[in-house]
Amino acid sequence: MDKRNRRRSILAARADMSEDLRRISATSTRELLLDQPWVQMAGLVACYWSISTEPDTHGLVFALWKHGATVMLPVLCEDNDLDWAVYDGPDTLTPGPFGLMEPVDVRRGVDAIRTAALVIVPALAVGRTNGVRLGRGGGSYDRALARVGPNVPTVALLYEDELVDTIPTEAHDQAVRYVARPSGVHAVGATAAQA
Repeated sequence: MDKRNRRRSILAARADMSEDLRRISATSTRELLLDQPWVQMAGLVACYWSISTEPDTHGLVFALWKHGATVMLPVLCEDNDLDWAVYDGPDTLTPGPFGLMEPVDVRRGVDAIRTAALVIVPALAVGRTNGVRLGRGGGSYDRALARVGPNVPTVALLYEDELVDTIPTEAHDQAVRYVARPSGVHAVGATAAQA
């Protein structure tokens, strides 16, 4: 299945999910992720504020922040690249483009993600064998992930059936090292091969 059709299929399946299932999935995924030692030790986390039918990150962001992590959230630039600003509680977000919520904090620049000890990104699907994530097609997170060091844990949040065998790759595609879904946190791609 090509990327466009796979996107369409996954977005339709997400739209058909009940609110209860989304909520239960988010809670399970959050708790499993927060149990990981490398998540607990991360002092600076780059994450995102979920919208629409994406796996919910609001509770995750809040929990990371309450446990003492500095959490950076993306601010969409005009060229679709991602700037970063620090989250300082739910009252410090303001509406941005495309229904996104963005921190009101000072912008740290597109390279701020280089300093993160943990990076959590959205995805529609991830390939088990290659770790490549299927995004929405704008390339924003591929650009951001290209700036992340090779030893930094990068995690895509998924619903249960969105971990697939492989995602077709293009030159700009960036792999993640882990996926988190309601059934567990799994190494993918080269990280899984090293385990």
